[in-house]
Amino acid sequence: MDADGSPPPPPPLRVVIFPWLAFGHLLPYLELAERMAARGHHVSFVSTPRNIARLPAPVTTSAVELVALPLPRVDGLADGAESTNDIPDDAQGLLMEAFDGLAAPFADFLAAACADDGGGGRRPDWVIADSFHHWAAPAAARHGVPCVALLPSAAVMAAWVVPPPATSSSSSPAAAMPSYEWEKLKARFLAAATSHGSSSPASSGGMSLATRCSLTLERCTLAAMRSCVEWEPEPFRAVAAGLGKPLVPLGLLPPSPAGSRRRRAVAGEEDDDSTNPLLRWLDAQPPSSVLYVALGSEVPLRVDQVHELALGLELAGARFLWALRKPRSSSAASAAAAAAAAILPPGFQERTASRGVVTMGWAPQIAILEHAAVGAFLTHCGRNSLVEGISAGNPLVMLPIAGDQGPNARLMEARKVGLQVARDGADGSFDRHGVAAAVRAAIVDEETRKVFVANALKLREVVADEELHERYIDEFIHQLRLSSPTYLASS
Repeated sequence: MDADGSPPPPPPLRVVIFPWLAFGHLLPYLELAERMAARGHHVSFVSTPRNIARLPAPVTTSAVELVALPLPRVDGLADGAESTNDIPDDAQGLLMEAFDGLAAPFADFLAAACADDGGGGRRPDWVIADSFHHWAAPAAARHGVPCVALLPSAAVMAAWVVPPPATSSSSSPAAAMPSYEWEKLKARFLAAATSHGSSSPASSGGMSLATRCSLTLERCTLAAMRSCVEWEPEPFRAVAAGLGKPLVPLGLLPPSPAGSRRRRAVAGEEDDDSTNPLLRWLDAQPPSSVLYVALGSEVPLRVDQVHELALGLELAGARFLWALRKPRSSSAASAAAAAAAAILPPGFQERTASRGVVTMGWAPQIAILEHAAVGAFLTHCGRNSLVEGISAGNPLVMLPIAGDQGPNARLMEARKVGLQVARDGADGSFDRHGVAAAVRAAIVDEETRKVFVANALKLREVVADEELHERYIDEFIHQLRLSSPTYLASS
């Protein structure tokens, strides 16, 4: 006991966090590392050298150790390609093959940390790894260290674990999966991985993403999710009930000011909005009049889809600011402008110049979404973008493209914070008329917009509830303490 008779505080945890090689994972889980470190715990945050170099030093530098494990070379994977942001979509198999080559270096890192237990006290109490890291838990188990599996959102888990047919009469978001999304899911998540887009399996043994996730979950002691029941009530409860092991919510991990700076650092931009031309253009627009359009940086639209989206924006008649994805081969501003002209419909920029801006450079998304002139957000429904959009209280126009975006979009549509662009259920195609109708409903038509705004503001209360999210971090740490035999034995 302490001098005043009270029990001493429990010793700090030592954890290893190893996210998947995508900045949509790296950034929020670095936020988790920061929040744990701010409570006095020591975190080793593991990734590859180039990914680590693109992250500015954590604020709590003494308690967050950035660990860079060199990514093995793989034939066909470009030099310096260490994240999903560095590669075209058809090179995902190559990145996964290189990623599996991290299993041995990660095992060596853990062995060294555990061997140093008697000296520097580096032995981790937990390994927290993303759901693709099926080899992380066995490596940790060899040293008696338990593992936490980081899962995708509850909407995704509910939709993908046992996807119901599109004709199901269920009212849950999972039940509405269209056939084109199911076909993509089978090809991307359930099929065996290939390294070169062919039928030849990668060196990982042709393991499907579904098998990876299943093995990771099976081998871990706990599961954790960047979510909470306030954000996705029915899916979270359903997944927690059917998972077969404890599911711990992490809250939404909304970006702190330091987290916002990290997003800028990843894009190579300075932390200064005062001279940003996009924000200065917004300053000149009426309140809540501009649709912000951003569909992520990793899965581009085809040129014909870009044309339909552009012509839909033109038909809708609303002001817009469009962050159009820059081709990977183009970096200079002049090249970006030329690329925009090449992929947009002829004459589009001239016809819409009085009310719209298209940029292929960096767009400060959080600052744009929070600007008073922005009245709605046309998004692909990546998790980070959803949290940022709802944080600003913006109604959503949703155009999911790949991955977890379809379930996320259905979740938001069920919560009536916006609507999806109408799609063909068989092939997923959309046209200018569907785009225009959705945009008008979100930002032009006062009756429908009023409903979306009211519900977006309600959901914003969840994102903005700092006490709620801090409590989830505290409860996660409490669960780690209760579930670690080695920690309990040493405390």
